[in-house]
Amino acid sequence: MRYDIVIIGGAIVGSSVAYYLREEGFTGSIALIERDPQFSHAATTLSCASIRQQFSIPENIRLSQFTLKLFRRLKETFGADADIGFREGGYLILAGETGLPILKANHETQVAEGADIVLEDAGQLTQRFSWLSAEGISAGAYGRSGEGWFDAHAMLMLFRKALRDKKIDLITASVTAIARDGNRVTSVSLDNGETLEAGIVVNAAGPNAGKVAALAGLALPVEPRKRNVFVFEAREKFADMPLLVDPSGIYVRPEGSVYITGGAEPEEGDHAPDPTDFEVEWPLFEEVIWPVLATRIPAFEAIKPTRAWVGHYDYNTLDQNAVIGPHPEVENFLFANGFSGHGLQQAPAVGKSIAELIVHGGYRTVDCRAFGYSRVAEGRAFRELNVI
Repeated sequence: MRYDIVIIGGAIVGSSVAYYLREEGFTGSIALIERDPQFSHAATTLSCASIRQQFSIPENIRLSQFTLKLFRRLKETFGADADIGFREGGYLILAGETGLPILKANHETQVAEGADIVLEDAGQLTQRFSWLSAEGISAGAYGRSGEGWFDAHAMLMLFRKALRDKKIDLITASVTAIARDGNRVTSVSLDNGETLEAGIVVNAAGPNAGKVAALAGLALPVEPRKRNVFVFEAREKFADMPLLVDPSGIYVRPEGSVYITGGAEPEEGDHAPDPTDFEVEWPLFEEVIWPVLATRIPAFEAIKPTRAWVGHYDYNTLDQNAVIGPHPEVENFLFANGFSGHGLQQAPAVGKSIAELIVHGGYRTVDCRAFGYSRVAEGRAFRELNVI
């Protein structure tokens, strides 16, 4: 079987690429390969499902702004029943004295991109949020609009449902090999015995993207990073609570009548974690996260953890930033990888960007050239400072 485009990875990034290829007018054949059709272990569905404009790099802000615009016209795009439960609760990123210069510089970048972010000192923050302790805090950046959280599974299902009418072959399989003829990839082999000839291959394999690239003989510094997410109950309910990011890296946000929290994961050292490891590390909550929560929000001294889950980031070890676009030598192999925790919120924009590149020969909506593979080949970091 031959396809004009084979997309490896059918969660939110791969589905977005397929969706926008058709939206941009591509009429050729498309195969979308996904080994986990229930998405029970997908980074997409195990995400904390949040969207922000508080990045340090303008291009990252623009990618998320595209998705925000999509959220605000969801019913017009996907139909009257489209709903992802988007709650525009904002982000509050806190900084101590040492982190203040970076917070200020990031804020200037965000405001220049049109983001509705205000920078407030400790006194202003405690006046705005009476439940907050400003111990050790110099300032915080608060997103008054254009930031919040949503239902990741619902978002994915909107895209997957939209693909049904777009003549895209959805294939359930794992990729076992990618063949090359010189500077072109020519086919993708699957564990069901099929071999798909391919005009273009798009790597949208999430935490497994590095392994997929290696099948084509290409180096990609993307590997899984385990992330624990804990759910807890508290007596106090704070209707005005945004997604709060402590200087320690620990975050917390409301989720209906409960709260979810995570962060402060230990460094992995020289070895990537097992991508099949979904075992919750409860000591992380009890020994690291809870004490920080109790200090930052005194009402959280008395909380009740109820459940937890584990997902994996597609972590770019070079600079914690996306790799988007073609390989400079193997030009029919395209990357949409390495988002390091912000892939879900940027997936629609990346899908559109890859589609524009294929259909029109260049980026039209968001210029993604800065995310190109050339920096990987050169070992030149394009670092995002706000990685949560």
